[in-house]
Amino acid sequence: MKITNSEYRRRRRKLMDLMEPNSIAIIPSARQQLRSRDTEFHFRQDSDFYYLSGFQEPESVLVLIPGREHGEYVMFCPERDPQAELWHGQRAGPDGLCSRFGADDAFPIGDIDDILPGLIEGRERVYYSMGRSSRFDQHIMDWVNTIRSKESSGAVPPGEFTDLDHMLHDLRLIKSAAEQRIMRRAGEITAAAHRRIMQFCQPGQYEYELEGELHHEFVRGGARYPAYLSIVGSGRNACTLHYVDNSAKMRDGDLVLVDAGCELESYAADVSRTFPVGGTFSPEQRALYEVVLAGHAAAIAQVRAGNHFNQSHDASVLAITEGLVQLGLLEGEVDALIESQAYRAFYMHKVGHWLGLDVHDVGDYRVGEEWRVLEPGMVMTIEPGIYVAPDNTAVAKKWRGIGIRIEDNVLVTTDGCDILTDAVPRTVDDIEALMAA
Repeated sequence: MKITNSEYRRRRRKLMDLMEPNSIAIIPSARQQLRSRDTEFHFRQDSDFYYLSGFQEPESVLVLIPGREHGEYVMFCPERDPQAELWHGQRAGPDGLCSRFGADDAFPIGDIDDILPGLIEGRERVYYSMGRSSRFDQHIMDWVNTIRSKESSGAVPPGEFTDLDHMLHDLRLIKSAAEQRIMRRAGEITAAAHRRIMQFCQPGQYEYELEGELHHEFVRGGARYPAYLSIVGSGRNACTLHYVDNSAKMRDGDLVLVDAGCELESYAADVSRTFPVGGTFSPEQRALYEVVLAGHAAAIAQVRAGNHFNQSHDASVLAITEGLVQLGLLEGEVDALIESQAYRAFYMHKVGHWLGLDVHDVGDYRVGEEWRVLEPGMVMTIEPGIYVAPDNTAVAKKWRGIGIRIEDNVLVTTDGCDILTDAVPRTVDDIEALMAA
């Protein structure tokens, strides 16, 4: 279940078709990062670089030059080195980039200072995402200054720089059939992991024990790494939106909020479920959970082609505000409470975000002044929540310290939407039944 070379080639072609004549695009790879002293973090390729190449090695540079006679797709990468490969594994090298990854031309990264200025020279426009890496920004400026230093000899520096992000990220926003298959599988693996921890969970365990079970199921399904730091927050910890300490002992009578997803072939899943540590919701927990579930259903109903991105959020706000009024956590007219954003004391985030190669994936949410219209192939999360702060004295004590989020991954289709993570129980009865089993 991988993206083929022909798809990477189509992606590069689409981007080059959007570029101005006599232009060049430059996209650096991610760098290997030290974790501590002489140990390194697991290498994760830059998503834009990976989207266009499928190449997973660090310290490389991708160059696109539409219309170049000797090849439009140029790569720079580390050379083959038997001694280094003995320790760290095989490299592709320039020859491998051409034979296995479809590069028209490839050079050792050590030769980039000699070659790339010549490729930039005379171009009317350079597409590059300035500001992501100060180190690489300086390289770009050095190459341009090298050209400028030769103006008296007839060298022509580039006319202007244009940010590459907008064009490239619009392409990434619509997922191909192959991307959808990978994201569906990532959703299935993540769903299995969430089901596993619902059945594993017992009072007296520590939050990190659930985290370990999640990651075990990710790896067992073929996804070696989580897409982000897993959140396992029990009791009042569930009211901290990005709680990742995962160190508390879980108590009977508390809820535990788990926000975790695997990464498969560099594509992310992102799922949240909230369930009772002891297997049974209390009346207050059930009541608040049903309000969040109503917000989730209302939001899902608005995810379809032709609707705009924020309609699902507005629908969730209406359902949750109505529920909070019915339970007495908010007082007043629903419309007025929404207008004043009173609900934000309990529901302070958006209902979702784009999902893909990045957990919070790229793509504009607005086009001009208008919310973006949904199109088939877009993938987003739907994740309403209610978080009653432990110190919120404006509400009855029985509600305080309860945090609930329900999150799924949703693909926009031609006739509605498809929940890619539907295999995780969502209703109170289904969760309690799974935990009892």
